[in-house]
Amino acid sequence: MSDVTRARNGRPVHHWRRDVVELAALFTSVAVADGVANLVGHGPDGPALLAISAVALAATAAFHTWWTRRHGHAPPAGDTDARSLPQGQQTGPSDESSATPETEPGQSALWRMRTTVKDEPGSLAALCTALAGRQVDILSLQTHPLAEGTVDEFLLRAPGGLMASELTKVVSLAGGTDTWIERADAHDLVDAPTRVLGLAARTALDAAELPLALRQLLGRCTIRQLPATPVGGGRGPAGVPVEGVLEDTVMRLRAPEGGVITVERPYLPFTPTEFARARALVELDARLGPRVPHSQHVLTLPEGNEITVRRADARDLEAAKAMHERCSARTLGMRYHGPVGDADRYLNHLLSPRFGRTLAVQTASGRLVGLGHLLWDGDETEVALLIEDKWQRRGVGGELLERLVAMAAEAGCESVYAVTQASNTGMVAAMRGLGLPLDYQIEEGTLVITARLQTGQAGARLPYEVAQEQVGERIARD
Repeated sequence: MSDVTRARNGRPVHHWRRDVVELAALFTSVAVADGVANLVGHGPDGPALLAISAVALAATAAFHTWWTRRHGHAPPAGDTDARSLPQGQQTGPSDESSATPETEPGQSALWRMRTTVKDEPGSLAALCTALAGRQVDILSLQTHPLAEGTVDEFLLRAPGGLMASELTKVVSLAGGTDTWIERADAHDLVDAPTRVLGLAARTALDAAELPLALRQLLGRCTIRQLPATPVGGGRGPAGVPVEGVLEDTVMRLRAPEGGVITVERPYLPFTPTEFARARALVELDARLGPRVPHSQHVLTLPEGNEITVRRADARDLEAAKAMHERCSARTLGMRYHGPVGDADRYLNHLLSPRFGRTLAVQTASGRLVGLGHLLWDGDETEVALLIEDKWQRRGVGGELLERLVAMAAEAGCESVYAVTQASNTGMVAAMRGLGLPLDYQIEEGTLVITARLQTGQAGARLPYEVAQEQVGERIARD
């Protein structure tokens, strides 16, 4: 399982076939170069051939330069402006979407902007006056005091034709520095206290919500939680103090059950205010302790048997181990991609709500016959299934997978991936049965299937999330 993860995260496994191809290409290039050198140096027309080649290359370069200038193949002006902002200013992580207007002239567009101003009377007023001069409406404002200066975070409604580069130029002339800007949507319209209270409510109901709540609180960021004792043994991460650590674009917080939660946002430093809010959410989670919703659903399979699908946690550890003993070595190998004897030691991690959500399938007699996991993996989300042999190919896996994918969509995930073996036709069929766009990646018998989700069809939301979308629709109509 670890080898597959390393390959997916950009550190591929070594392949001798690729080395052979590269070595053959190198020898071929050397042979061709040697042949050309012999032809030019020893052939009767060598000097003439060399001169003709130089003239041809010069003519080709001149024609390419003329064609580029005449037909405008250079980057668009808006995109160039976004990359040549004055020093200390930057757009958001998506330069193309921020620099190029996405709305028609005459319509309004929402922007999130953050800039640093001097801690002096009148500095914020000068900035607001400059924005008003370009018909930019300030919908909300938050201030983040620093040791030197103040970081002001705006939600702006600007004319549709106004680009990010023009906004940052206006802010720069008004005294703003280290400006960051990106497109906003209706979800950004809710004020900060309401957002924090809503995220606290979600965290209180379900321990698995903590990583998602942190991501919604802090915007685009990568969140990783490392256990105090790694699953495979060895040394755990270096501990952090109770109050946590803030280092520019990285914050480290002590996980409620031990270990470390790392939050990283390379494109924008965290402020002390954001750090305090994140730490408060983690402290709330720690005080409430492990918890999962107790709802369950009774389903009837096509053959007539009834099963119950419910959330699972560490209290199901012994039942899960008993299911492992009833599973064949082939089934466990398909699921864990490693030695069958090591399967049990993964269960503590998989059943912890801190690392994701787990669904359990049990029969009318109460026996556990299936587990489905939705695991937070940094910026990505993994789904995994284990079905007892006697209950395979009876619709249990498909039912579990549909519910896990629905949970991922409700959490705002853009995609989910499953790691399995190319011979696992049951998992492939279950993924295809979702009816979603799929990407396949095969790496020496290991198959990674990625499904792109339709997050716009998310399920139940909190009341404040519904209200903020209604407000956004009214603002867009205005």
